[in-house]
Amino acid sequence: MKERMEDIQDLPGSQGTCTGVLHTDVVVIGNGPSGICLSYLLSGNWPYANNHPHPNPILDIKLRENPERSILQQDLQYLSEGLEGRSNNPVALLMDTLCHPNADLGMDEPSCLQWNRHPARNIPHVVLGKGPPGGAWHNMDGSMLTVSLGNWMELPQMDFRQWAQHHRRSPHGGVNCARQDRAYMSDVAQYYSDYVKHMGLEKNFLVGSTVTSVRRLVVDCAFINQESGEQEASCQLHRPECCRMNMWEVRGVLQVGDLEQPFCYHAPHVVMATGTTDIPNRLDLKGDVDNGVIVHDLREIEKAIANRELDEHSDPVMVVGAGLTAADAILCLRSCKIPVVHVFRKDVKDQGLIFKTLPDGFYPEYHKVYQMMKSKEGYPGYKSYPRHDIVEMRAGRKCVLKGPTRKCLGMIMEGSEKVVHVSKILVLIGARPSLSFLGNNGTELAVDSTKQVSSKKNPIDVDPFTFESAKARGLYAVGPLVGDNFVRFVKGGPLGIASHLVKTMMDTDFTTML
Repeated sequence: MKERMEDIQDLPGSQGTCTGVLHTDVVVIGNGPSGICLSYLLSGNWPYANNHPHPNPILDIKLRENPERSILQQDLQYLSEGLEGRSNNPVALLMDTLCHPNADLGMDEPSCLQWNRHPARNIPHVVLGKGPPGGAWHNMDGSMLTVSLGNWMELPQMDFRQWAQHHRRSPHGGVNCARQDRAYMSDVAQYYSDYVKHMGLEKNFLVGSTVTSVRRLVVDCAFINQESGEQEASCQLHRPECCRMNMWEVRGVLQVGDLEQPFCYHAPHVVMATGTTDIPNRLDLKGDVDNGVIVHDLREIEKAIANRELDEHSDPVMVVGAGLTAADAILCLRSCKIPVVHVFRKDVKDQGLIFKTLPDGFYPEYHKVYQMMKSKEGYPGYKSYPRHDIVEMRAGRKCVLKGPTRKCLGMIMEGSEKVVHVSKILVLIGARPSLSFLGNNGTELAVDSTKQVSSKKNPIDVDPFTFESAKARGLYAVGPLVGDNFVRFVKGGPLGIASHLVKTMMDTDFTTML
């Protein structure tokens, strides 16, 4: 492995090396849609308002006030003021309405943006990712359809529909009826990989890299010790020009064939774009839980089906959860004629169920699952248990369910218990990000620093317009880490970060200082 160390000078983003350390302006951790879009912006591709009038008259007036200036150079808070939509992030709403005006009304209007290339405005950066560009999209079941429309998956300056006409690889060819604008997961994953190549961004991507440590390098600045969890003071660089600045150290390993090559970047800005699908949420169960019955990934069930461990004569697979991932699992299992028992905590009439937000015409398969969930009689090979919890696993693959409490003669009665024989239990109740490269899995950076980071309940606490951490200067977060779970809205984070860096960095060449 030592003989590979000289290759470290060839890694992306390098602006000079000293004792194996690379210097760049921005390190992006994660090469999914957020990281790809940010790389495109940092490479000097700037959005401008084009001549197409925006349907929102107030926003249109604002856009015409400074037509010669890029959106990056303008006041994003001013431009996004008053916008409403399906994201809680104002910059995400701004970018979405500029790219897809009136999308929530079912309109397919042209973008209000044009993109101009400014090579001299390139900000040196590196994008780190374990797999190919596209991130977690390459790990999804390629035969599944996206929830969002295909054109909502696209990134700047590369139309998804046009790309799909020439590159669609899915064996299905196309999708009939109202679902024709949805895309297959495999096509979306390939689109993102092709985007990086088409836009000439490959030089910025370090594929096969795993980040193991991120820490701040500032005199008397506290960071979290990865082993003890304690705060310590340190400046590892011992050079005054570095110690005058906020500087971050990002360490990791690069898989090179069968070898692991360590790398180390120093940068004043680090962006976390890791997504939130790394660590599945688990049930707190009593009893016989270490018997291999409980799994958290549909691929484990698919493997059991392929190995003929499961078939139509097996005891049912219990699916736990009421989201779209659980619905996908049910569709997969029933297509293989595997019996299903479906357990979820919510009432079928709960307004928070995702199915209530999806139009029937576009999502017939999900509404079929919802009908099954609501049925009191049940469907052949399917039985639902709404408002139930799993409380215990007993020997012999017996699962104990507890039903809802009820009132009887003014008294609160405990829910009844049922014992169900199962072959497997597939738990799909969400996931949380793995921020193991930070102390305490990044908990200190969350809105509530006493709880684990969660996309829905406890995101990273950031400035809503710059996406800089409220608790660590020079550290940023985008995408699901800040609550934006749909690709449609993840372009807002890169816009906010690029705008902030353009406004604060262009007068200072950080890399020449090092």
